[in-house]
Amino acid sequence: MQIPPKPERLLHRDREWATLAEFASRTGDTLRIAVVSGRRRHGKSFLLQALTEAVGGMYITAVQEDGTHAAKARFARAIAEYSRLPADAFRLDDWDELLRTALRAADRPGHTPLVVLDEFPYLLQHSPEIPGLLQRIYDEGQFGTADAPRGALVLCGSALSVMHELLSGQKPLRGRALIDMRLPAFDYREARAFWDIGDAHASFLVHAVLGGAPGYARLTDTDPPQSPDDFPAWVTRVLLSPDRATYSRAETEYLLREDPRIRQRTTYYELLTAIADGATTPTVIGAALGRDRAATTHPLEVLESAGYVRRAQDLLKQRNPIITLPDPVIRFNQIVTLPQAPLIDLGHPVRAWQAAAHAFHSKVIGPHFEDLARAYTASHLPFDLPHLPIGHTGSTEVPDPGTRTQHEVDVLALAPGEIPRKPRRAITLIGEAKATATPRSLTDLQRLERIRQLLTAQGHKADDAVLALYSLNGFWPDLEAHAAERPDVLLVDLAALYGDGPPRGGAARP
Repeated sequence: MQIPPKPERLLHRDREWATLAEFASRTGDTLRIAVVSGRRRHGKSFLLQALTEAVGGMYITAVQEDGTHAAKARFARAIAEYSRLPADAFRLDDWDELLRTALRAADRPGHTPLVVLDEFPYLLQHSPEIPGLLQRIYDEGQFGTADAPRGALVLCGSALSVMHELLSGQKPLRGRALIDMRLPAFDYREARAFWDIGDAHASFLVHAVLGGAPGYARLTDTDPPQSPDDFPAWVTRVLLSPDRATYSRAETEYLLREDPRIRQRTTYYELLTAIADGATTPTVIGAALGRDRAATTHPLEVLESAGYVRRAQDLLKQRNPIITLPDPVIRFNQIVTLPQAPLIDLGHPVRAWQAAAHAFHSKVIGPHFEDLARAYTASHLPFDLPHLPIGHTGSTEVPDPGTRTQHEVDVLALAPGEIPRKPRRAITLIGEAKATATPRSLTDLQRLERIRQLLTAQGHKADDAVLALYSLNGFWPDLEAHAAERPDVLLVDLAALYGDGPPRGGAARP
């Protein structure tokens, strides 16, 4: 089996390419099925188009506006074009015939038999019988039917709830897919390389508003900011201009339309706004909307399955999960764009940006920096400091009976092998991530020392836990000098987060 090399134009995605290329290149006498899903703009189509080109496969895209007849005609034309036949060569009006014809057309000498059906949920809107037909074709091959189609079939789509249900419960394709790939956004370091932004702070700001979805880099059609000073002009031009495809209000509506269950978008907008404003549990969200908790259960589940709401579990305690907005575009829209819509509609994006400055810093920059601190700790710190063992990473709340307060721990790492939400866990790192305008101080370190004492008093094995301070704007010299002498203190600035320099402090030394 010869696996095609990844094309140079396809940046990153090494693991995904290796998985899909090996799947497509495998030989055999049966049908193999893969499901690829991911939020729009994540580059699914780009990846699968590169794969079909590399192996000489067939790529068919469904269209949302097509009805059954138009979709079948489009499908037949795609088969004819791939087979180098006249456009009307196939006059097939039956999905079973169309699917079998496509698979057989791709199975020709000198080519790897691969068919990609992109935007698959659009076909299911009018032809829900297709998964059942694919089940029958698949089963024929498993039972050794002589003329059963063979090869690789990839079903791809952006409607996450639809794609995830394909393989669930009693669905026809349950247990028949070899691959269930959920394509994520680029990691924040990958996103910086993709955007080609030299300055780490500028890259952080772009990631805070657009995340790691590679599709936005092409849509902006403008050079990204190369310093924090360039960011205000860039963001008002890219995200606060109703004339652009990246206008956050239009993009959010576009994203919400991806899930066929989201019809009354007003309700979902209200939920997203409440979460963006700091309501983080179902009860508090319901209260913010003037409704009881039960009324928010279904729409919250819809938003979660669509990838627009995340329930973050406390790493140490069994309690209600914290509900947040993981998508930077939606978060920016709810916090900045919608409240300033009157100014934007009047053509004053700069004034709108100035009016939203405080909310942007406290509700966008602050939470996003915490997210990146956790991402760094889980994904990059184990490579930067191999001597520091890192297991499950997340956040927690620690009660302080002495002061009758709760300490929010932004970054907490358990020892490898430890299971979250169990008593007496071994903790390897306790961290605080703050995007304050001023450097971090010794007072911040003293707070972490208090938290470590409290966790130890609760029975956790935290005596040797490293105390980590993450800062967007550096550290005061006296803290740096003190940390250098402490084997249990780690200082992580933006340069360390982005791999431009090592973390500092005594804990950074083996």
